[in-house]
Amino acid sequence: MSKLTDVPKRILIGRALRSDRLGETLLPKRIALPVFASDPLSSVAYAPGEVLLVLSIAGVTAYHFSPWIAVAVVVLMFTVVASYRQNVHAYPSGGGDYEVATTNLGPKAGLTVASALLVDYVLTVAVSISSGIENLGSAIPFVVEHKVLCAIGVIVLLTLMNLRGVRESGSLFAIPTYVFVAGVFTMIAWGAFRGLVLDDTMRAPTADYVIKPEHQGLAGFALVFLLLRAFSSGCAALTGVEAISNGVPAFRKPKSKNAATTLAMMGLLAVTMFCGIIALAAATDVRMAENPAKDLFHNGVPLGGDYVQNPVISQVAEAVFGKGSFLFIILAAATALVLFLAANTAYNGFPLLGSILAQDRYLPRQLHTRGDRLAFSNGIVLLAGAAGLLVGIYGADSTRLIQLYIVGVFVSFTLSQTGMVRHWNRHLATEKDQAKRRHMIRSRAINAFGAFFTGLVLVVVLLTKFTHGAWVALLGMVIFYATMTAIRKHYDRVAAEIAAPDGPSDDLVRPSRVHSVVLISKIHRPTLRALAYAKLMRSDTLEALSVNVDPAETKALREEWERRGIDVPLKVLDSPYREITRPIIEYVKSLRKESPRDAVSVIIPEYVVGHWYEHLLHNQSALRLKGRLLFTPGIMVTSVPYQLQSSEAAKRRARRQQDWNAPGSVRRGPAQVRSKESNEHKS
Repeated sequence: MSKLTDVPKRILIGRALRSDRLGETLLPKRIALPVFASDPLSSVAYAPGEVLLVLSIAGVTAYHFSPWIAVAVVVLMFTVVASYRQNVHAYPSGGGDYEVATTNLGPKAGLTVASALLVDYVLTVAVSISSGIENLGSAIPFVVEHKVLCAIGVIVLLTLMNLRGVRESGSLFAIPTYVFVAGVFTMIAWGAFRGLVLDDTMRAPTADYVIKPEHQGLAGFALVFLLLRAFSSGCAALTGVEAISNGVPAFRKPKSKNAATTLAMMGLLAVTMFCGIIALAAATDVRMAENPAKDLFHNGVPLGGDYVQNPVISQVAEAVFGKGSFLFIILAAATALVLFLAANTAYNGFPLLGSILAQDRYLPRQLHTRGDRLAFSNGIVLLAGAAGLLVGIYGADSTRLIQLYIVGVFVSFTLSQTGMVRHWNRHLATEKDQAKRRHMIRSRAINAFGAFFTGLVLVVVLLTKFTHGAWVALLGMVIFYATMTAIRKHYDRVAAEIAAPDGPSDDLVRPSRVHSVVLISKIHRPTLRALAYAKLMRSDTLEALSVNVDPAETKALREEWERRGIDVPLKVLDSPYREITRPIIEYVKSLRKESPRDAVSVIIPEYVVGHWYEHLLHNQSALRLKGRLLFTPGIMVTSVPYQLQSSEAAKRRARRQQDWNAPGSVRRGPAQVRSKESNEHKS
């Protein structure tokens, strides 16, 4: 079976890499930025639109609050970036928020953070890809008609790209991310030049539309609540900021410094693009509505269900560059592509966090191991499966999915920054150097303000989004928390149960006797080899055991046994219902009941075949027996393999592949030898 899957696996994800090549996969800052920051950078494609959508509830007059909401988002972004710069220096091992919370606030807080981040990573993939599908669908009708199918196809494609390794996938993602950033900055600069210098009038395609407010003339508490909800929607621009602190080990040395620099670059780029798009949306009179078919009017007539509401960034680009222009097309294509690639932030954060949690025994151990390409393959596949399920349930609708968003990330923000305050308090209690103390006090002040601000935003998000879908994210966090707690309890229970005792125990007492049983179906080479092996073991008692399913075959077996003069007693069990497994299990248990201090060794002859399809034809009874015997105390199961010719042929094929040399490699010599000779020559 492994041979059958090996070729397509190598085509899709490439050749396996040696463990000592892990250093070659580390990322420079120019690659780390698109790998870890593509989510917050790409969120400017939909975060401004979410702000305007919420404000449209009160009509177009509420749009004049959008600059102030943008300022609040900017302050929050810089606060979070400054706070996380302290994190990456204090905790560079890659645990990020989880490690900070666990170390300073305890395991329960750490597990809460981990649950929040895992949910947020899954939502990042679902929201980013769904939003990208919607952007692409405005130009390609087929994509709109098959949203879920196309979204799942993109998830599969991104999964394969990430399975090829962090560095390789990062190089592929860098170009569209940088094209998108350059395109947005060009749009902002050209729009500012046209508006401020040339005094041109730029109008969005929706500038002439009229918004019918759902609630007109909002004031007092209702207006405050609306503004808070708009602010919480704009906070989608902050998702993914924590991924850099979780991915510090993937950076080149000096890791902490490079991660902190990348954080600052990401924050500066994200807030500039976010504010620029908000400003241009106001200048070009962009109109957005939560229900455009009913709430947007043109010449007094509602637009109807056929109207497709384009994102804010698309409308602004059309107003600045002109519809169908080269720069408009480039930016539209880069926007759709970077929204797909924004999911890559989660593809790097989720598997790494999953590996750390697996190491701490909160998730299955398989998530801790690296795959052929030195990526955490099991975590990547798990993330893809969860995101695909979410996309299917919500029909790849970003408007519905985004309501679930950002709850988890602000839970992790708040607990992480609170943990950092305790971290600095603990170090200040023992630090005597005044220069270091001043640095710690400044860092503590940054983290304290970050904890307060993000905690306040978390409350706002919960109040404004709970009934709009945030409860689903909270439910997901509870499920993750309960599951990880149960897994940890299981691992702890198993570890305690199998721990080697310090003093005498029953495990150290030798069995009184060993009773060996060789399972026989007919006399052939595998049977003779198993009997020879059993004799070598020198058990106290040895017998051959067969099950009478066909009387004629059983009679032939007895005659052949006597004719050959095999000096091992043959016992035949009757099976009136033609079962094989149950009579053997019952007989073995009866041996244990007769002598509880004896050990029973069951020896099973097995064929070894070389083709996957041959496995379907052999050894099924042996597999069932071994599965049942594993649950029977005091029973030892031994397989005696007999290699058939097909297995020998498979072994020769594997040896030929191992000995194969690339053209010219014989002249150059093996890589390790060349390296050694080169070093000797230099010395």
